Amino acid sequence: MRNARVSVRIIVQADASDAIVCARRGSAASLAPGHAEVMTEENYGINLTFDAADEYRPEAPPPPEIPAWKNGSTRIGIHTSIAGDLSGALEIAHALGANALQIFSSSPRMWVRGPSRISEADATRFRDRRKELGLGPLVIHDNYLINLASPNPVLRTRSVQAFHQEIVRALALGADFLVAHPGCCMESGAAAAVASIANGLKQATRGLKLDGLEILLENTAGQGTSMGSKFEELRAVLDASSDLPLGVCIDTAHTFAAGWDIRTTDGLDKTLQAIDNTIGLERVRVVHVNDSKTHLGSRVDRHEHIGKGKIGLESFGRLLNHPQLAGRAFILETPIDKPGDDRRNVAALWKLMGVVIPVNNGARDGMKPRRKKKSKVHAHGNVSKRKTAVKSRARVVARRKSRGK
Repeated sequence: MRNARVSVRIIVQADASDAIVCARRGSAASLAPGHAEVMTEENYGINLTFDAADEYRPEAPPPPEIPAWKNGSTRIGIHTSIAGDLSGALEIAHALGANALQIFSSSPRMWVRGPSRISEADATRFRDRRKELGLGPLVIHDNYLINLASPNPVLRTRSVQAFHQEIVRALALGADFLVAHPGCCMESGAAAAVASIANGLKQATRGLKLDGLEILLENTAGQGTSMGSKFEELRAVLDASSDLPLGVCIDTAHTFAAGWDIRTTDGLDKTLQAIDNTIGLERVRVVHVNDSKTHLGSRVDRHEHIGKGKIGLESFGRLLNHPQLAGRAFILETPIDKPGDDRRNVAALWKLMGVVIPVNNGARDGMKPRRKKKSKVHAHGNVSKRKTAVKSRARVVARRKSRGK
Protein backbone atom coordinates (compact mmCIF):
# COMPACT_ATOMS: atom_id res chain seq x y z
CA MET A 1 0.00 0.00 0.00
CA ARG A 2 1.61 3.21 -1.18
CA ASN A 3 2.37 5.99 1.38
CA ALA A 4 0.54 4.12 4.11
CA ARG A 5 1.36 4.76 7.76
CA VAL A 6 0.86 1.58 9.71
CA SER A 7 -0.48 1.61 13.26
CA VAL A 8 0.00 -1.43 15.45
CA ARG A 9 -1.22 -1.66 19.04
CA ILE A 10 0.77 -4.20 21.06
CA ILE A 11 -0.46 -5.48 24.38
CA VAL A 12 2.03 -7.34 26.55
CA GLN A 13 0.89 -9.09 29.72
CA ALA A 14 3.29 -10.85 32.03
CA ASP A 15 2.48 -14.40 32.86
CA ALA A 16 0.85 -14.75 36.29
CA SER A 17 3.44 -17.38 37.22
CA ASP A 18 6.14 -14.69 37.18
CA ALA A 19 4.33 -12.80 39.92
CA ILE A 20 4.21 -15.95 42.07
CA VAL A 21 7.94 -16.51 41.67
CA CYS A 22 8.66 -12.91 42.68
CA ALA A 23 6.41 -13.24 45.74
CA ARG A 24 8.20 -16.37 46.93
CA ARG A 25 11.52 -14.61 46.70
CA GLY A 26 10.13 -12.20 49.20
CA SER A 27 10.66 -9.18 47.07
CA ALA A 28 7.34 -7.93 48.34
CA ALA A 29 4.38 -9.16 50.29
CA SER A 30 1.99 -7.54 47.87
CA LEU A 31 2.90 -5.91 44.63
CA ALA A 32 0.55 -3.53 42.91
CA PRO A 33 -0.06 -3.93 39.21
CA GLY A 34 2.41 -1.88 37.27
CA HIS A 35 5.21 -2.28 39.79
CA ALA A 36 8.63 -2.17 38.18
CA GLU A 37 9.54 -5.67 39.34
CA VAL A 38 6.27 -7.46 38.62
CA MET A 39 4.41 -6.02 35.65
CA THR A 40 1.15 -7.85 35.27
CA GLU A 41 -0.07 -5.68 32.39
CA GLU A 42 1.48 -2.95 30.35
CA ASN A 43 0.23 -1.42 27.12
CA TYR A 44 2.35 -0.09 24.28
CA GLY A 45 0.56 1.73 21.43
CA ILE A 46 1.29 3.42 18.12
CA ASN A 47 -1.52 5.49 16.64
CA LEU A 48 -2.04 5.04 12.87
CA THR A 49 -3.69 7.16 10.21
CA PHE A 50 -4.63 6.09 6.64
CA ASP A 51 -4.39 8.16 3.47
CA ALA A 52 -7.83 8.18 1.84
CA ALA A 53 -6.22 8.37 -1.62
CA ASP A 54 -4.84 4.88 -1.12
CA GLU A 55 -8.20 3.30 -0.48
CA TYR A 56 -9.32 0.79 -3.15
CA ARG A 57 -12.29 1.87 -5.20
CA PRO A 58 -13.76 -0.34 -7.96
CA GLU A 59 -13.68 1.22 -11.42
CA ALA A 60 -16.97 2.32 -12.97
CA PRO A 61 -18.19 0.09 -15.83
CA PRO A 62 -17.39 1.48 -19.29
CA PRO A 63 -20.22 3.37 -21.04
CA PRO A 64 -22.22 1.29 -23.55
CA GLU A 65 -20.76 1.27 -27.04
CA ILE A 66 -22.66 3.54 -29.43
CA PRO A 67 -23.51 1.72 -32.68
CA ALA A 68 -21.70 3.07 -35.74
CA TRP A 69 -24.98 3.81 -37.52
CA LYS A 70 -25.93 6.37 -34.84
CA ASN A 71 -23.23 8.77 -35.97
CA GLY A 72 -25.76 11.00 -37.73
CA SER A 73 -25.00 9.70 -41.23
CA THR A 74 -27.71 9.08 -43.82
CA ARG A 75 -29.15 5.58 -43.57
CA ILE A 76 -30.74 4.05 -46.66
CA GLY A 77 -32.05 0.52 -46.31
CA ILE A 78 -34.17 -2.08 -48.05
CA HIS A 79 -36.20 -5.15 -47.08
CA THR A 80 -34.20 -8.29 -47.88
CA SER A 81 -34.94 -12.01 -47.73
CA ILE A 82 -33.66 -14.43 -45.07
CA ALA A 83 -34.48 -17.46 -47.25
CA GLY A 84 -31.76 -20.08 -46.95
CA ASP A 85 -29.51 -18.17 -44.60
CA LEU A 86 -30.11 -15.37 -42.10
CA SER A 87 -26.74 -13.74 -42.74
CA GLY A 88 -27.43 -13.79 -46.47
CA ALA A 89 -29.84 -10.89 -45.96
CA LEU A 90 -26.91 -8.78 -44.74
CA GLU A 91 -24.83 -9.64 -47.81
CA ILE A 92 -27.70 -8.75 -50.14
CA ALA A 93 -28.32 -5.35 -48.52
CA HIS A 94 -24.62 -4.50 -48.58
CA ALA A 95 -24.24 -5.53 -52.23
CA LEU A 96 -27.24 -3.39 -53.21
CA GLY A 97 -25.55 -0.30 -51.78
CA ALA A 98 -27.71 -0.06 -48.66
CA ASN A 99 -26.28 0.68 -45.20
CA ALA A 100 -29.42 -0.41 -43.32
CA LEU A 101 -31.94 -3.21 -43.76
CA GLN A 102 -35.28 -4.71 -42.80
CA ILE A 103 -36.13 -8.40 -42.64
CA PHE A 104 -38.82 -10.82 -41.51
CA SER A 105 -37.53 -13.11 -38.76
CA SER A 106 -39.83 -15.91 -39.98
CA SER A 107 -42.47 -16.48 -42.64
CA PRO A 108 -44.74 -13.40 -42.63
CA ARG A 109 -47.89 -15.10 -43.90
CA MET A 110 -48.19 -18.23 -41.78
CA TRP A 111 -48.32 -19.11 -38.10
CA VAL A 112 -45.09 -20.62 -36.83
CA ARG A 113 -45.55 -24.18 -35.57
CA GLY A 114 -43.17 -25.64 -33.04
CA PRO A 115 -39.95 -24.00 -31.83
CA SER A 116 -39.31 -20.67 -33.52
CA ARG A 117 -36.15 -19.58 -31.76
CA ILE A 118 -32.99 -18.78 -33.69
CA SER A 119 -30.00 -20.91 -32.74
CA GLU A 120 -27.28 -19.13 -30.79
CA ALA A 121 -24.71 -20.04 -33.46
CA ASP A 122 -26.78 -18.46 -36.26
CA ALA A 123 -27.61 -15.41 -34.16
CA THR A 124 -23.97 -14.84 -33.20
CA ARG A 125 -22.81 -15.19 -36.81
CA PHE A 126 -25.52 -12.72 -37.90
CA ARG A 127 -24.60 -10.13 -35.26
CA ASP A 128 -20.87 -10.40 -35.96
CA ARG A 129 -21.28 -10.09 -39.73
CA ARG A 130 -23.61 -7.14 -39.38
CA LYS A 131 -21.01 -5.34 -37.27
CA GLU A 132 -18.32 -6.08 -39.86
CA LEU A 133 -20.46 -4.62 -42.66
CA GLY A 134 -21.50 -1.59 -40.60
CA LEU A 135 -25.20 -2.06 -41.34
CA GLY A 136 -27.75 -0.34 -39.20
CA PRO A 137 -30.31 0.05 -38.01
CA LEU A 138 -31.64 -3.48 -38.27
CA VAL A 139 -35.42 -3.36 -38.56
CA ILE A 140 -37.59 -6.46 -38.23
CA HIS A 141 -41.16 -6.44 -39.54
CA ASP A 142 -43.63 -8.63 -37.71
CA ASN A 143 -45.91 -11.33 -39.12
CA TYR A 144 -48.83 -10.01 -41.20
CA LEU A 145 -51.27 -12.38 -39.46
CA ILE A 146 -50.76 -10.82 -36.03
CA ASN A 147 -53.78 -8.78 -34.95
CA LEU A 148 -53.54 -7.47 -31.40
CA ALA A 149 -56.69 -5.39 -31.97
CA SER A 150 -58.90 -8.40 -32.71
CA PRO A 151 -61.98 -8.94 -30.52
CA ASN A 152 -61.78 -12.66 -31.33
CA PRO A 153 -60.20 -14.27 -28.23
CA VAL A 154 -58.59 -17.14 -30.17
CA LEU A 155 -56.98 -14.89 -32.79
CA ARG A 156 -55.90 -12.40 -30.17
CA THR A 157 -54.27 -15.07 -27.98
CA ARG A 158 -52.46 -16.47 -30.97
CA SER A 159 -51.36 -12.96 -31.94
CA VAL A 160 -49.95 -12.22 -28.48
CA GLN A 161 -48.00 -15.48 -28.49
CA ALA A 162 -46.68 -14.83 -32.02
CA PHE A 163 -45.65 -11.28 -31.16
CA HIS A 164 -43.85 -12.52 -28.05
CA GLN A 165 -41.81 -14.84 -30.29
CA GLU A 166 -41.15 -11.94 -32.68
CA ILE A 167 -39.57 -10.04 -29.78
CA VAL A 168 -37.51 -13.07 -28.71
CA ARG A 169 -36.10 -13.47 -32.22
CA ALA A 170 -35.47 -9.73 -32.56
CA LEU A 171 -33.48 -9.75 -29.32
CA ALA A 172 -31.45 -12.76 -30.45
CA LEU A 173 -30.45 -10.98 -33.67
CA GLY A 174 -29.65 -7.71 -31.92
CA ALA A 175 -32.34 -5.78 -33.80
CA ASP A 176 -32.83 -2.08 -33.14
CA PHE A 177 -36.50 -1.82 -34.12
CA LEU A 178 -39.48 -4.18 -34.41
CA VAL A 179 -42.19 -2.76 -36.69
CA ALA A 180 -45.78 -3.85 -36.10
CA HIS A 181 -49.10 -3.07 -37.71
CA PRO A 182 -51.63 -2.01 -35.04
CA GLY A 183 -54.23 -4.48 -36.32
CA CYS A 184 -57.90 -4.44 -37.35
CA CYS A 185 -60.64 -3.62 -34.86
CA MET A 186 -63.36 -5.39 -36.87
CA GLU A 187 -66.71 -4.82 -35.11
CA SER A 188 -65.27 -3.76 -31.73
CA GLY A 189 -64.62 -0.09 -32.49
CA ALA A 190 -61.52 2.10 -32.20
CA ALA A 191 -61.60 2.70 -28.42
CA ALA A 192 -61.80 -1.00 -27.58
CA ALA A 193 -59.11 -1.73 -30.16
CA VAL A 194 -56.68 0.76 -28.59
CA ALA A 195 -57.09 -0.91 -25.18
CA SER A 196 -56.68 -4.36 -26.76
CA ILE A 197 -53.49 -3.37 -28.60
CA ALA A 198 -51.95 -1.81 -25.48
CA ASN A 199 -52.78 -4.85 -23.33
CA GLY A 200 -51.51 -7.18 -26.03
CA LEU A 201 -48.17 -5.37 -26.17
CA LYS A 202 -47.81 -5.60 -22.39
CA GLN A 203 -48.65 -9.30 -22.39
CA ALA A 204 -46.24 -10.04 -25.25
CA THR A 205 -43.34 -8.24 -23.55
CA ARG A 206 -43.95 -9.77 -20.11
CA GLY A 207 -40.85 -11.41 -18.67
CA LEU A 208 -38.56 -10.03 -21.38
CA LYS A 209 -35.76 -7.50 -21.04
CA LEU A 210 -35.97 -5.48 -24.25
CA ASP A 211 -32.37 -4.28 -23.85
CA GLY A 212 -32.52 -1.39 -26.35
CA LEU A 213 -35.07 -2.92 -28.72
CA GLU A 214 -37.84 -0.45 -29.59
CA ILE A 215 -41.27 -1.45 -30.89
CA LEU A 216 -42.55 0.80 -33.69
CA LEU A 217 -46.23 1.09 -34.59
CA GLU A 218 -46.69 1.63 -38.33
CA ASN A 219 -49.33 3.92 -39.75
CA THR A 220 -51.73 2.31 -42.21
CA ALA A 221 -53.66 3.27 -45.35
CA GLY A 222 -56.99 2.84 -43.58
CA GLN A 223 -58.25 -0.11 -45.59
CA GLY A 224 -61.20 -1.91 -44.02
CA THR A 225 -61.16 -1.65 -40.22
CA SER A 226 -57.38 -1.33 -39.88
CA MET A 227 -56.19 0.89 -37.07
CA GLY A 228 -53.45 3.49 -37.45
CA SER A 229 -54.49 5.53 -40.49
CA LYS A 230 -55.22 8.38 -38.07
CA PHE A 231 -52.23 9.69 -36.14
CA GLU A 232 -54.49 10.13 -33.12
CA GLU A 233 -55.03 6.36 -32.96
CA LEU A 234 -51.29 5.74 -32.83
CA ARG A 235 -50.95 8.36 -30.11
CA ALA A 236 -53.69 6.69 -28.07
CA VAL A 237 -51.79 3.37 -28.12
CA LEU A 238 -48.54 5.13 -27.15
CA ASP A 239 -50.26 6.80 -24.20
CA ALA A 240 -51.87 3.54 -23.07
CA SER A 241 -48.45 1.81 -23.16
CA SER A 242 -46.29 4.51 -21.59
CA ASP A 243 -44.20 1.95 -19.67
CA LEU A 244 -42.97 0.29 -22.90
CA PRO A 245 -40.28 1.55 -25.33
CA LEU A 246 -42.59 2.44 -28.21
CA GLY A 247 -42.08 4.61 -31.26
CA VAL A 248 -43.61 5.05 -34.71
CA CYS A 249 -42.78 4.05 -38.28
CA ILE A 250 -44.26 6.28 -41.00
CA ASP A 251 -44.96 4.73 -44.41
CA THR A 252 -45.15 7.23 -47.28
CA ALA A 253 -47.52 5.13 -49.41
CA HIS A 254 -49.84 4.56 -46.44
CA THR A 255 -49.76 8.25 -45.51
CA PHE A 256 -50.65 9.26 -49.08
CA ALA A 257 -53.43 6.67 -49.37
CA ALA A 258 -54.85 7.85 -46.02
CA GLY A 259 -55.38 11.33 -47.49
CA TRP A 260 -52.20 13.28 -46.67
CA ASP A 261 -50.89 14.99 -49.80
CA ILE A 262 -47.10 14.81 -49.41
CA ARG A 263 -46.46 15.65 -53.08
CA THR A 264 -46.02 19.38 -52.53
CA THR A 265 -43.78 21.39 -50.21
CA ASP A 266 -46.78 22.82 -48.37
CA GLY A 267 -48.48 19.41 -48.15
CA LEU A 268 -45.37 17.73 -46.74
CA ASP A 269 -44.90 20.49 -44.16
CA LYS A 270 -48.54 20.20 -43.06
CA THR A 271 -48.24 16.42 -42.77
CA LEU A 272 -45.09 16.60 -40.66
CA GLN A 273 -46.68 19.28 -38.49
CA ALA A 274 -49.73 17.07 -37.92
CA ILE A 275 -47.46 14.17 -36.94
CA ASP A 276 -45.52 16.41 -34.58
CA ASN A 277 -48.70 17.79 -32.97
CA THR A 278 -50.13 14.32 -32.27
CA ILE A 279 -47.36 11.73 -32.05
CA GLY A 280 -44.26 13.91 -31.83
CA LEU A 281 -41.64 13.73 -34.60
CA GLU A 282 -39.03 12.66 -32.05
CA ARG A 283 -40.88 9.34 -31.79
CA VAL A 284 -40.65 8.67 -35.53
CA ARG A 285 -37.61 6.39 -35.83
CA VAL A 286 -38.05 4.83 -39.28
CA VAL A 287 -39.63 5.95 -42.55
CA HIS A 288 -40.82 3.33 -45.04
CA VAL A 289 -40.13 4.96 -48.40
CA ASN A 290 -42.59 3.66 -51.01
CA ASP A 291 -44.33 5.26 -53.96
CA SER A 292 -48.06 4.56 -54.32
CA LYS A 293 -49.93 2.81 -57.12
CA THR A 294 -53.21 4.24 -55.87
CA HIS A 295 -54.43 7.82 -55.81
CA LEU A 296 -54.56 10.25 -52.89
CA GLY A 297 -57.04 9.17 -50.20
CA SER A 298 -57.75 5.79 -51.84
CA ARG A 299 -57.29 3.96 -48.51
CA VAL A 300 -55.70 1.12 -50.52
CA ASP A 301 -52.16 -0.07 -49.73
CA ARG A 302 -50.27 -0.71 -52.98
CA HIS A 303 -46.54 0.06 -53.20
CA GLU A 304 -44.79 1.23 -56.37
CA HIS A 305 -41.20 1.89 -57.49
CA ILE A 306 -39.73 5.24 -56.45
CA GLY A 307 -40.79 7.91 -58.94
CA LYS A 308 -43.09 5.56 -60.86
CA GLY A 309 -46.23 6.04 -58.78
CA LYS A 310 -48.68 8.78 -57.78
CA ILE A 311 -46.31 10.48 -55.31
CA GLY A 312 -43.48 11.14 -57.76
CA LEU A 313 -39.68 11.43 -57.71
CA GLU A 314 -39.51 15.14 -56.89
CA SER A 315 -41.65 14.63 -53.79
CA PHE A 316 -39.29 11.99 -52.44
CA GLY A 317 -36.37 14.36 -52.96
CA ARG A 318 -38.04 16.90 -50.65
CA LEU A 319 -38.94 14.24 -48.09
CA LEU A 320 -35.48 12.65 -47.88
CA ASN A 321 -33.78 16.02 -47.47
CA HIS A 322 -36.33 17.58 -45.11
CA PRO A 323 -34.54 18.92 -42.01
CA GLN A 324 -37.24 17.59 -39.68
CA LEU A 325 -36.52 14.03 -40.84
CA ALA A 326 -32.75 14.19 -40.49
CA GLY A 327 -31.25 11.19 -38.71
CA ARG A 328 -34.09 8.82 -39.60
CA ALA A 329 -33.59 5.51 -41.35
CA PHE A 330 -35.26 5.37 -44.77
CA ILE A 331 -36.25 1.80 -45.63
CA LEU A 332 -37.54 0.68 -49.04
CA GLU A 333 -40.40 -1.84 -49.37
CA THR A 334 -40.82 -1.45 -53.12
CA PRO A 335 -41.97 -4.33 -55.37
CA ILE A 336 -39.68 -6.43 -57.57
CA ASP A 337 -41.23 -6.85 -61.00
CA LYS A 338 -38.01 -7.62 -62.84
CA PRO A 339 -34.39 -8.32 -61.89
CA GLY A 340 -32.48 -5.25 -60.76
CA ASP A 341 -35.49 -3.36 -59.37
CA ASP A 342 -34.09 -3.26 -55.82
CA ARG A 343 -30.72 -1.96 -57.01
CA ARG A 344 -32.44 0.78 -59.05
CA ASN A 345 -34.64 1.85 -56.13
CA VAL A 346 -31.70 2.01 -53.69
CA ALA A 347 -29.66 4.00 -56.21
CA ALA A 348 -32.62 6.37 -56.75
CA LEU A 349 -32.77 7.26 -53.04
CA TRP A 350 -29.02 7.84 -52.80
CA LYS A 351 -29.14 10.03 -55.91
CA LEU A 352 -31.91 12.15 -54.35
CA MET A 353 -29.58 12.59 -51.37
CA GLY A 354 -26.79 13.72 -53.68
CA VAL A 355 -24.81 10.47 -53.47
CA VAL A 356 -23.92 8.31 -56.46
CA ILE A 357 -23.16 4.69 -55.55
CA PRO A 358 -21.14 2.35 -57.78
CA VAL A 359 -23.22 -0.01 -59.86
CA ASN A 360 -22.97 -3.64 -58.79
CA ASN A 361 -24.58 -5.58 -61.60
CA GLY A 362 -23.92 -8.84 -59.76
CA ALA A 363 -26.06 -7.84 -56.77
CA ARG A 364 -29.23 -9.87 -56.42
CA ASP A 365 -32.55 -8.36 -55.41
CA GLY A 366 -33.64 -8.39 -51.81
CA MET A 367 -36.61 -10.60 -52.61
CA LYS A 368 -37.54 -12.79 -55.56
CA PRO A 369 -39.38 -11.10 -58.45
CA ARG A 370 -43.11 -11.55 -58.28
CA ARG A 371 -44.66 -14.07 -60.63
CA LYS A 372 -47.02 -12.43 -63.04
CA LYS A 373 -50.31 -14.26 -63.01
CA LYS A 374 -52.34 -14.59 -66.18
CA SER A 375 -55.36 -12.38 -66.21
CA LYS A 376 -58.56 -14.25 -65.44
CA VAL A 377 -60.27 -12.25 -68.16
CA HIS A 378 -57.79 -13.48 -70.76
CA ALA A 379 -57.99 -17.04 -69.45
CA HIS A 380 -61.79 -17.06 -69.61
CA GLY A 381 -61.60 -15.43 -73.03
CA ASN A 382 -59.40 -18.20 -74.38
CA VAL A 383 -61.76 -20.84 -73.03
CA SER A 384 -64.73 -19.08 -74.61
CA LYS A 385 -62.95 -18.90 -77.95
CA ARG A 386 -62.20 -22.62 -77.85
CA LYS A 387 -65.80 -23.44 -76.98
CA THR A 388 -67.06 -21.24 -79.81
CA ALA A 389 -64.71 -22.93 -82.30
CA VAL A 390 -65.86 -26.40 -81.22
CA LYS A 391 -69.51 -25.42 -81.60
CA SER A 392 -68.88 -23.95 -85.03
CA ARG A 393 -67.17 -27.12 -86.22
CA ALA A 394 -70.05 -29.19 -84.82
CA ARG A 395 -72.58 -27.11 -86.76
CA VAL A 396 -70.61 -27.47 -89.98
CA VAL A 397 -70.45 -31.24 -89.56
CA ALA A 398 -74.17 -31.38 -88.84
CA ARG A 399 -75.03 -29.38 -91.99
CA ARG A 400 -72.85 -31.62 -94.15
CA LYS A 401 -74.53 -34.73 -92.81
CA SER A 402 -77.99 -33.30 -93.41
CA ARG A 403 -77.11 -32.41 -97.04
CA GLY A 404 -75.72 -35.87 -97.59
CA LYS A 405 -79.01 -37.38 -96.56
